[in-house]
Amino acid sequence: MPKKKKRKEFQALKGMRDLLPPDTAWWDKLIKTGEDLARDFGFQKIETPVIEDAELFIRGTGATTDIVSKQMYFIKTAGGTSLALRPEGTPGVVRAYMENGLASLPQPIKLFYFGPMFRHEQPQAGRWRQFYQFGLEVFGDSGAVLDAQIIQFCFNLFKAVGLKKINIHINSLGCPQCRPAYRRVLLDYYRYRKDRVCPDCKRRLKENPLRLLDCKEEKCQPIKSQAPASVDHLCDECRKHFKEVLEFLDELEIPYFLNSALVRGLDYYTKTIFEIFWEEEGLAPGALGGGGRYDNLVKELGGKPTPAVGVALGLDRIVALMKKEEVKVGSEPNFKVFLVQLGLMGKKKSLKLFEKLHQAGILAAESLSRDSIKAQMKIADKLGVKFALILGQQEALDGTVIIRDMQSGVQETVPQEKVVEELKKRFRK
Repeated sequence: MPKKKKRKEFQALKGMRDLLPPDTAWWDKLIKTGEDLARDFGFQKIETPVIEDAELFIRGTGATTDIVSKQMYFIKTAGGTSLALRPEGTPGVVRAYMENGLASLPQPIKLFYFGPMFRHEQPQAGRWRQFYQFGLEVFGDSGAVLDAQIIQFCFNLFKAVGLKKINIHINSLGCPQCRPAYRRVLLDYYRYRKDRVCPDCKRRLKENPLRLLDCKEEKCQPIKSQAPASVDHLCDECRKHFKEVLEFLDELEIPYFLNSALVRGLDYYTKTIFEIFWEEEGLAPGALGGGGRYDNLVKELGGKPTPAVGVALGLDRIVALMKKEEVKVGSEPNFKVFLVQLGLMGKKKSLKLFEKLHQAGILAAESLSRDSIKAQMKIADKLGVKFALILGQQEALDGTVIIRDMQSGVQETVPQEKVVEELKKRFRK
């Protein structure tokens, strides 16, 4: 007799995972705090598709970046079109800004978003192949004050969710006018040291020299630490802009560290770039997000020249830190009453009564799947509600409800249509 084929057991794909309670309480707190704060700062919410034309990211994020060349999920349609799961949020928001005529509205346009991103990289602590970002983007204003405001938002958000050990690493990459001179100086420096760098850096030396400063390989760190700094090669306009950003941060008393090796992993940045780190004694700093100015991206993707600045925060790592720091995420709902039911008729009437209580703003708990009155009363007692509302077969037929005072044990039968009024009267007492 042939062996019966074992049924496949489905599991989440490598690098993906489910977000489950009680962890979702931290996610809810972080997202709600972020959205409320973003609106306070004058930002409006935008949502873009998780799938876009692959060319959007190749041109926007950069063909030679690790994100596009190594990590992006490509999808081929039946018709041969190349699509991609979004590896980051900014190019999609830029596309939406251009496609929907937002450039014709009064500027600046301030937008925020939240959602999943996808990168095919080796899963490790705090890194997932499906991960979540919260981002801000501002279009149509070149002022340094907006760079500082984006950083101010981040600083306030971390404070609001109970994370205080953060520091900002900041640098300026200059603009298309002054960057070529810096690129030449950097190439000269590395040209005499190319035999001592990793294979990836040898490739970067030919394709994108600024990425040399983004290398994480241990053997490259001593060379990287002595490399020329971009801030020493800024033009007058870029130097003035960066100076103003730092002056705004000083005024806000936001701590920051000038990091000449900071370049970020994306090609579109100009002028200000920054990363936000969690600083804890004895541990290597962990990046929680970053951003900067990208004044040429709208034009690069086919729009008119438009200054822009933004930030993306990695929510997975932030939630992990909130848990580690035991950030309070709020207590259980403060239930006032508990619905106790018995029998099919009691269940039906309880559902209707639950709706009435909900509409009246009276928070009611229930355990409709249980049939035992004793088990339900036990739950009511555990929740610490003031009153239990008992609806059995007889009460359902009579159109009544038993109100039981959970402290005194005193019970009173009242008509179903008067329950809400009676409860409100008792709560006032």
